[in-house]
Amino acid sequence: MLHILPTFFAAFSASLVEFIEALTVVLAVGAVRGWRGAIGGSALALLVLLALVAALGPALTRIPLRLVHLGVGTLLLLFGMRWLRKAILRAAGVIPLRDEAAAYARQTEAMRRAGGGAAGWDALAVSTAFKITMVEGIEVVFIVIAIGASGAGLLVPASLGAAVALAVVVLLGVALHRPVAMIPENALKFGVGVLLCAFGTFWVGEGMSLAWPGGDVSLVLLVAGYLMCAFTAVWVCRRLRQVAPT
Repeated sequence: MLHILPTFFAAFSASLVEFIEALTVVLAVGAVRGWRGAIGGSALALLVLLALVAALGPALTRIPLRLVHLGVGTLLLLFGMRWLRKAILRAAGVIPLRDEAAAYARQTEAMRRAGGGAAGWDALAVSTAFKITMVEGIEVVFIVIAIGASGAGLLVPASLGAAVALAVVVLLGVALHRPVAMIPENALKFGVGVLLCAFGTFWVGEGMSLAWPGGDVSLVLLVAGYLMCAFTAVWVCRRLRQVAPT
């Protein structure tokens, strides 16, 4: 029971980041090439992703739980470390923050250079929307399956978290018709990276038959530990930039 809320929040946050990035491109495609192709391509990709979840999720239940913990824990660690590394470097000013408005402008210009949209189904619009939704959605699928397969009954809250994130992003896209630039994507990636690293470490330990002190409560300590290390890394990177020769 203790895992349900963190599982939902981790899946929701990770999915929100990916869906926002996909929304930026889909909005640009719809604005220039037409909404029929943009929505159609995205809907087709979502159907493929749902089929992947339906096929892969139950299949993992046939694998011994210890191996599942070890495998998905490693997967979550890889995702979490990648996201956290980028978030730390952005927070420290080493690499620039992602600008959804600028990404929207670049994608819009690319769509315009490709020529005007067709009156019916626009192949370029459908393929572009399908591709970006698949690319971002594949990461969501793997995270949802990894989180959901790590314990009995966790696939439902993980899937629900992703579904709620998708609904939030779609509603914002319909309401605003522009990139959701007010959502602090780097802060989201920072927090999600910490959560995924904590979950991954916990389940790798479970897969190795490690007896965590305090049981599930150790998750809270792991989150706090990774958060402290991440903030320390941001501080160190900022100091190194200040002392580096120009």
